[in-house]
Amino acid sequence: QSQLVESGGGLVQPGGSLQLSCTASDFTLDAVGWFRQAPGKELEGVSCQSENPPRIKYVDSVKGRFTVSRDNAKNTVYLQMDALTPEDTGVYYCASGPFGCTWFSGSYWQVADHRGQGTQVTVSS
Repeated sequence: QSQLVESGGGLVQPGGSLQLSCTASDFTLDAVGWFRQAPGKELEGVSCQSENPPRIKYVDSVKGRFTVSRDNAKNTVYLQMDALTPEDTGVYYCASGPFGCTWFSGSYWQVADHRGQGTQVTVSS
């Protein structure tokens, strides 16, 4: 059964770092989007990474702090999150699909072929 699983969330102090992983089982990752949902807020698109064409997009609020990378041998995409702030708190999800990433937004969640269950990230002192 194909699955997409996020891991790496947790509690971190402001200014700290976390690395999230998004690993696919029984299917090959297509483009991968990272999304997050803070309490009481809508789902937000955080980043998108595609192989064909090669493209990476970030939401403005994480540019310069978050970095996406990919290991095709492990069928895994990573989201390195540095200089975290309380505003980064939320449940982080990954999703895979035929995204071009150019107009990436939270709405891409609806067109994903595979979606993960999410991992909690809490930034607090």
